[in-house]
Amino acid sequence: MTAVDETGGETLRAAERTAVETIRHGLRLSPEFRRGLAGTLALAVLATIGKIIVPVAVQQVIDRGLRGGTPDVPFIRNAVLLCALAVLLTALCGYLMNVRLYRSTESGLATLRGKGFRHVHDLSVLTQNTERRGALVSRVTGDVDQISAFMQWGGLTVIIALGQLVVATVLMAVYSWQLTLLVWVCFLPVMFALPRFQRMVSRAYTKVRERAGDVLAAVSESVVGSAVIRAYGSEDRTAERIDRAVNGQRRAQTRAQMIIGFTFPTTELVAAVAIAAVIILGVHLGVAGSITQGRLIAFLFLITLFISPLQTATEVLNEAQNAIAGWRRVLGVLDTPADVADPADGVTLPRGPISVAFERVGFAYPGGPPVLHDVSVELTPGTRMAVVGETGSGKTTFAKLLTRLMDPTSGRILVDGVDLREVRFSSLRERIVMVPQDGFLFDASLADNIRFGRPSASDEEIRLALTELGLADWLEGLPAGLGTPVGQRGESLSAGERQLVALARAYLADPDLLLLDEATSAVDPATEVRLARALDGVTRGRTAVSIAHRLSTAEAADEVLVFQHGRIVQRGPHAELVEQDGVYADLHASWASAIGS
Repeated sequence: MTAVDETGGETLRAAERTAVETIRHGLRLSPEFRRGLAGTLALAVLATIGKIIVPVAVQQVIDRGLRGGTPDVPFIRNAVLLCALAVLLTALCGYLMNVRLYRSTESGLATLRGKGFRHVHDLSVLTQNTERRGALVSRVTGDVDQISAFMQWGGLTVIIALGQLVVATVLMAVYSWQLTLLVWVCFLPVMFALPRFQRMVSRAYTKVRERAGDVLAAVSESVVGSAVIRAYGSEDRTAERIDRAVNGQRRAQTRAQMIIGFTFPTTELVAAVAIAAVIILGVHLGVAGSITQGRLIAFLFLITLFISPLQTATEVLNEAQNAIAGWRRVLGVLDTPADVADPADGVTLPRGPISVAFERVGFAYPGGPPVLHDVSVELTPGTRMAVVGETGSGKTTFAKLLTRLMDPTSGRILVDGVDLREVRFSSLRERIVMVPQDGFLFDASLADNIRFGRPSASDEEIRLALTELGLADWLEGLPAGLGTPVGQRGESLSAGERQLVALARAYLADPDLLLLDEATSAVDPATEVRLARALDGVTRGRTAVSIAHRLSTAEAADEVLVFQHGRIVQRGPHAELVEQDGVYADLHASWASAIGS
């Protein structure tokens, strides 16, 4: 996926962003991360400074409290009490820092999730189809969770570690600049190697997040398609596919962990060398009178504070690269341009009879040949039009363009004389409603699914709509009436019943143009007859377009459009077309023969 600037200039792949570019771009999209950051950093500084109290207290007790061989008990007592108070204040600062950090990160992540979710819905059907649904879900759930894990633990650790590194270095330099220089010389090679190592880890964890998306996609598809899998006895093949995805993630995760695992023993080795070198040089400096016994012991404490951030850097780097890889994937979605966008200053069309005109419309899927060629047709208000043709002739593409699920690659579509691309989505969805082939239902009650077409509708209005559609007897036969749960994707209902609910939902929405895409393809003959009578009354006075292989709808339509190879090859009433030699007469003869047999 790519992010393209407004001038059409250089394109930058989200996956190629550096870690810093990714973080900067992410912070711009979620400004909540930066709110209150100054206060959080101030608390982090106080919490970090508190960690040097113990080494300082040890140094003071040894050099002053035990001076001359006689313990200065009041001094030692006061030093210990002050140390205890400082530790308590440090703990309080750490708690407040945690609370502030959690609040800001959760707020920022909520914004990121919301933007990701909304942008996925803003993408055209064509764009969504280029990536598996499971992978898209992974980007706005699992990948954001990885960011959350790092921001609430790794981010906190980074803040404390950097502060601890600076404070420890300053105090060590106060005690002995020679020993401080020695420590830095020991660790500089590791620090210089970190950028190169970071790039290796970044690539490794980008693969990990990609493989995680593959696993989610494979699992979700196998669950949704479980009936088909069982019907064809392909459980073993499905299990093998999931195993391949799981093993792919395991291999990617293992490789990333192997790279990460290399740093910990390296840091341990350098730390051991640094401590040994400090002891040797420190003894020499002590003999020469350049450092006191207390300062040398305190310096060894400070080395632990200095080394600790570098040792935890391994785990922090692990989480950071995992989070940045996830952030890249989320930004990859957000940076994908919404090619079917809601116009900022769009037109709101008044309700009423609607006219539609296709003017030399063409369409081609990316990288493929044209599937619609120079389509020009007008739909006058109140016309009931049927669109027929063989599979792949362009019927469904025609429907998606009419509802602006996709935009034409050439030509334009006018609604009441206004280019469809200039009409607000809210106005368009109110005036044109499409009943898709699958009639998707949500895991809710029957009433909630029908009410999806008009959220303000009461139960009585829903019952009235079902009665007008001739479905009152069907409603009475359901176990809980309007309260009947339909199950996930409507699986508690038959395929035909799901189509009935989808039709009732569209009817309740009361559009000016009703588009039925294979809307009765899954309905039994008896139900189809009942629906045909109901739809005759529903569509009267309203512009209606029906796309179906069952030509009973075409027989009742005012006009029929016949598609072949992406072109309109015939147009006219059923009675005229069926008498002419051509595609429609052949289709009707085949359909009538199938019905008769």
